[in-house]
Amino acid sequence: FGEAVAMALVSIDTVHDHVRVVTLDNPARLNSLSFALVSDLYDALAEVAADNRCRVVVLTGAGRAFCSGLELEHAGMPPGTEDLGRHRMGMRAMEYMGGIVPALRSLPQPVIAAIRGPAYGGGMCLSLGADIRLAGESAVFCGAGISNGLAGTELGVSWLLPRAVGTSHASEILLTGKKFGADEALRIGMVSQVLADDDLLDHAVTMAEGMCAFSPFGLALTKDTLWAAMEVGSLRAAVDLENRTQLLAGHTGNLAEATAAFKEKRPAVYTE
Repeated sequence: FGEAVAMALVSIDTVHDHVRVVTLDNPARLNSLSFALVSDLYDALAEVAADNRCRVVVLTGAGRAFCSGLELEHAGMPPGTEDLGRHRMGMRAMEYMGGIVPALRSLPQPVIAAIRGPAYGGGMCLSLGADIRLAGESAVFCGAGISNGLAGTELGVSWLLPRAVGTSHASEILLTGKKFGADEALRIGMVSQVLADDDLLDHAVTMAEGMCAFSPFGLALTKDTLWAAMEVGSLRAAVDLENRTQLLAGHTGNLAEATAAFKEKRPAVYTE
């Protein structure tokens, strides 16, 4: 890969002019969600969001795991809580952890998760914050909270998982603590493809590069509309939202460029 920006526990690689790979980079702890790693991930997402050349993000984990969930032994402390009492600190900690999935949703760029090995607990939740999920053959998912004496619901999973796989599958995953592999994840619709581990990241990057041929405004609007439509209450509201979104896209000149490119038998070149 090309130019890299390294934080302590997360790295950003520029693999293409418009594609960034964000890697959870603490393989010795299976990329578990300590407050230090989550803090670095917030910083990485903010950097990517402000990178106007970036159009698609790939999210992955270093080593043999995507993310093994909450760091149980050395979680550390959330930033800015040193002088808080127990209850306020606890609430701040939950908000800090829980906010990382909405931070993924808030990125202007679509996110492709490339998942190898364990994606347990918060790691499974983190993958659900991506727009597209690709699994390596070694991927294993588990909603670990229920197995650790806690609730099985965290980081938005009670909202995201039923929408990804349906209520029956979601309830089984979160209430039983079952572990399931890549093929099962594909069968229930949690991931869209299963690939050999050695091919996974290259495939994710190739997919991202292909998406960069589309207009950056169109990509961003499509991501935003897909997420927003999950929160509206009716078909009519979704169509109204789509109508306004498409009208915005129509004012960019991209449709005229697409039409000209088709007539001239050349790739379209979008500046918006």
